[in-house]
Amino acid sequence: MAKYLLLYHGGGMPESEAEQKKVMDAWGAWYGQLGAAVADGGNPIGQTRTIAKDGTVTAGGGANPASGYTIISADTIDAAVSLAKGCPILAGGGAIEVCETFEM
Repeated sequence: MAKYLLLYHGGGMPESEAEQKKVMDAWGAWYGQLGAAVADGGNPIGQTRTIAKDGTVTAGGGANPASGYTIISADTIDAAVSLAKGCPILAGGGAIEVCETFEM
């Protein structure tokens, strides 16, 4: 079974505590549905820096910065995509990049 990086882009947290609780409950329910497929629950991403080949460093992560990640196990990339489609970040206007990882 392969591992897949779910790299989140965009999304956000609502301002009110009641709406924040709804979002966190949705994430908890989604993780519950994933069950044993969760290899690493991940975290949100804060500050970023991008280093170019000439050594130039820029802040902000580029045009479509990552906002968080999760690592899941799945039989195929299509199965990983199916699991990712239930992620609450999509309801919050974000997107998910599903990336197959390889053991080295």
